Amino acid sequence: MALRIVLVRHGLSSFNLDHRVQGRDDLSSLTDAGAAQARAVGEALADLPLDAVYTSPLRRASDTAAQILAVHGQGLVANRHDDLLEIDLAPWSGLLRNEVRERFPAEERLWREAPEALRLPRAEGGSYAPLLELMAQAQRFAQMLLEGHAGALDDDTGETLLIVAHNGILRALVLSLLGLPASGFRRLRLDNASISVLNLRRGGAGAPAVQLESLNSTAHLGTSVPGRGRGPRLLLVRHGETDWNRQGRFQGQIDIPLNATGRAQADAAGHFLASVSFERAYSSWMARPRQTAEAILASHPGVPLTTTAGLAEIGHGLWEGRLESEIAEGWPQLLADWKRAPQTVQMPEGETIHDVWQRSLDTWCRIAASLGQQETALVVAHDAVNKTILCALLGLTPADIWIIKQGNGGVTVVDYPQGAGGTPVVAALNLTSHLGGVLDRTAAGAL
Repeated sequence: MALRIVLVRHGLSSFNLDHRVQGRDDLSSLTDAGAAQARAVGEALADLPLDAVYTSPLRRASDTAAQILAVHGQGLVANRHDDLLEIDLAPWSGLLRNEVRERFPAEERLWREAPEALRLPRAEGGSYAPLLELMAQAQRFAQMLLEGHAGALDDDTGETLLIVAHNGILRALVLSLLGLPASGFRRLRLDNASISVLNLRRGGAGAPAVQLESLNSTAHLGTSVPGRGRGPRLLLVRHGETDWNRQGRFQGQIDIPLNATGRAQADAAGHFLASVSFERAYSSWMARPRQTAEAILASHPGVPLTTTAGLAEIGHGLWEGRLESEIAEGWPQLLADWKRAPQTVQMPEGETIHDVWQRSLDTWCRIAASLGQQETALVVAHDAVNKTILCALLGLTPADIWIIKQGNGGVTVVDYPQGAGGTPVVAALNLTSHLGGVLDRTAAGAL
């Protein structure tokens, strides 16, 4: 586990309700509905022991933290930290969003389309870049966590930290931990009282190795996936478990079917997504994702399922059918390179991660481009395929595939608010609550 970080955005606030800009003014308060959301978070986290809690000092966040901890029942008190304050939008604070659009049309458009370039005037003169300042703030807070909890990075028992704050600063914190620039700000979504999980271990060259386990889970609030706005939506699912997943045996393009656990996971994903409407569905041609897709579509009669080679798992070549220990005996350096720098590895008589990146992303983009503005597609594929797609959507590279967690039966939601040619938004990532709680406890076997 090492250092687990659980991020929670504050519950619904009075300014959220009125569609007002909040920023870091403390005029907005937690609503009754927001307090109920916070208590639901506490219940969802009840089985997860916490080692420390940090919160923004602003009321809507600190009150959310207090409600969570009251229900969680461990007797912890949240530490208030100024580096968890929300983004500073002082010239707009308290204004309705449509008032900002009317009074500051150029700046408001920049805020939506390229927020890293926005500059606002200071009351005392001059100007500042709100998002760039927020990124620096997030980096300070991340450094404080790494220094204050350094021992957990090397400890298998580790620590779990709860951080309760705001939409902007939490997105900036995720970007900072993933090593992404401010330009990725609009690629992430965090809803009120949502739960996200990151895992950190000691990495090379002094930097931590970061894994994004899940993002924007809202099932504890009664909604399986976040509500949608305009634009096409794609739901990306990893296939259910196979015997080889459980054994840690490299599958690649050997056509292994789901085992009993995998069939149960596929059925659970189907129940989880029963209320979601699909216009079409796509799957790798292989049995394990096809069986998963068919289980999900049992609640959606009439939705056509198309299989495609572009979504097939990475070809491991001579590694396929072997346990990791067997691969370590025959290809020790290549296996070490695969774990450390996957972008450098040519599988013996198999593929590279670049090969998978190209074909999986080409397939994904064709599917997205085929959807109407309010259409939704289901896409069911494999670990490496899903990782490459999500790395590309988030602005990561083939070197970063281990950052992304994809559990068997996990659900990811991707929106295209400006259409398939616009910036994608990862609205949720690796949702596994339908498989047993906040944390992803699915098999950690080979690809």
